[in-house]
Amino acid sequence: MRRPIRSRDGSLAALLLVLALLMPGAASAQQPRIAWEVANPFRFFLDNADTEVHRATYASLNEREKRYPILAAERLLSERHPDGWAATMFNKTCWNASTNRYDCQERSDYLNPKSHQVRARIEGIGDAQTVDCTWLTAPQGKGLRGKAVVLPCDVPVEMEIPYPAGAWLTVEIGGRQVAEVLVKVTDLFIAGLGDSFASGEGNPDVPVRFSNERTADYDDKLKGYPARVGTWREIGERGFIEENARWLDQACHRSLYSHQLRAALQLAIEDPHRAVTFVGLACSGAETVNGLFLRYKGHEWVPNPPVLSQISAVAEAQCNNKGAKDYDLPQAYHMNGRIPDLEGGLVLRKCDADRARKLDLLFLSIGGNDIGFARLVANAVLSDSSVLRSLGGWFGQVYGYSEARAQLENLDDRLKSTNRAIHNILHVPWNESDRVILTGYPPMALMDDGKTFCPDGRDGMNVLPDFQLSETKAREGEQAGSQLNGIMKSAAQQHNWTFAEAHRAAFRGRGICASFSDAPWSLADELRLPRKLDGAWEPYNPADYKPYAQRQRWFRTPNDAFMTANFHVSQSLLLKAKTFSWVQLLLAATYSGAFHPTAEGQAAIADSVLEQARSVLARYEARKRPRDVDTLNKAGPKRAER
Repeated sequence: MRRPIRSRDGSLAALLLVLALLMPGAASAQQPRIAWEVANPFRFFLDNADTEVHRATYASLNEREKRYPILAAERLLSERHPDGWAATMFNKTCWNASTNRYDCQERSDYLNPKSHQVRARIEGIGDAQTVDCTWLTAPQGKGLRGKAVVLPCDVPVEMEIPYPAGAWLTVEIGGRQVAEVLVKVTDLFIAGLGDSFASGEGNPDVPVRFSNERTADYDDKLKGYPARVGTWREIGERGFIEENARWLDQACHRSLYSHQLRAALQLAIEDPHRAVTFVGLACSGAETVNGLFLRYKGHEWVPNPPVLSQISAVAEAQCNNKGAKDYDLPQAYHMNGRIPDLEGGLVLRKCDADRARKLDLLFLSIGGNDIGFARLVANAVLSDSSVLRSLGGWFGQVYGYSEARAQLENLDDRLKSTNRAIHNILHVPWNESDRVILTGYPPMALMDDGKTFCPDGRDGMNVLPDFQLSETKAREGEQAGSQLNGIMKSAAQQHNWTFAEAHRAAFRGRGICASFSDAPWSLADELRLPRKLDGAWEPYNPADYKPYAQRQRWFRTPNDAFMTANFHVSQSLLLKAKTFSWVQLLLAATYSGAFHPTAEGQAAIADSVLEQARSVLARYEARKRPRDVDTLNKAGPKRAER
């Protein structure tokens, strides 16, 4: 091994290197330059190593895979972690579930960064391991120079760089400057609003685990179901509930698999000079009125549900959780009485314009619950003889296309009202409306030919005898979905929003009835629910189920939902758990994320949003782009002109 040649007053090797660099025309191919990257670009993750997992996965993709980087990355991660990659990351973030805010003690400036940790290295130095480099920083504008850091030239250095001004980073060898660059981080502020399709519903950060042997019985006929691990005695008791699936936000079933979060994460890791501050507030079950404008307590009962509407929560984040004021707005958003729930008593938080942090992107997924998506689904999958129809279904009133059509006619006003709030409350400039990216909903039962639909049957939904898909009713639901997409697209054009819908075509043939594998049998593509009858599990042992394995279908079936999130409630919420134990089974098959995209489906949607987000950001970058920063990356003893 070659030993460094150093002396007390520097280094003979360093002196020779500097002399070589100073010689006219010498070693132009080895012109020293500084390369740098943000150490933890996705600031939402507290642990740099968590961000690095995703950055390294992206770096490993080939050029073909990088056309759809989030889906390709999800598939690679699922190969390594078929039980899910998020389990080790979701509780190390800047989301504080106890306060329902984006804040963290470890990163007190999360919402309004003052600096970023940057990793830099010097390139173009021959025999870099034998020489020492001295790293110096000088902030742009006011501020003190940073302390000199001396390291072997082949060792990267980490420096704290002020934001937004940036700092000059200089490298000296033997007392002579050899390279300099202006390090200036771009920090994007991205917010995500919306419903279950944006929250990641159906994809808990920590899915449920099942026993090899144990079974669960829900009544005299509903026996032999997969049962959770643990020492619990009865369904719904404390020990049973402690084995629930875990979410980044339990009330809203919001997870790291959310397409909004994945798109923001990808924007962070693909540009070495960019960081992202992400505020995601999507909540399962939310709609425009109860969710965006009015407080909505979420999908699952928790002791500390959300305290603000999503719009108010973003406004508070813009104010760094300090100083957002309540505004009584009885006339501004009810659209001349056409949205009666917003008449009178509407109070929204708002951060004063001179204090509010500007939004670079606003991801929005809304409209499905406004037209009764869940009720349409219930209509399509409940058998005509089901008693649940007479009870109104598990989602509320079950209805078909004719009822949905009336709600479709009201959606335009709701989106107009949302647009007003985005500009007037969240301060998105009217001439920058394209920063709002509205995401279309993927088709749930469309076959790969784009014309036919999932056939009649119980594939993927034999968890309850009441479930039976009707092709005719599924077709009606998709007709409503197609009209919904048209209204959303038209609204985006009217309000100059950006509309993301490329993923809709990708979902064809990957709906709730899809089951395909090149192998004779694949557990991941199995549509049947395992049951233990006569002492043996069929068609597979539930302990072997891998919720995040790759599969043909990109929608969770009721069977998938039961095996992934397995939502149950405590005995106290059902009063008489034994009498109503079948309700627990109903909850486990529906409120666990049935009829929502899988992690792969979320990733495919995220790629669609990413494509649009890149285009929007590129437009604004082109408008403000200064002289090429690369010209500021100077080599040699002469400092760059300031």
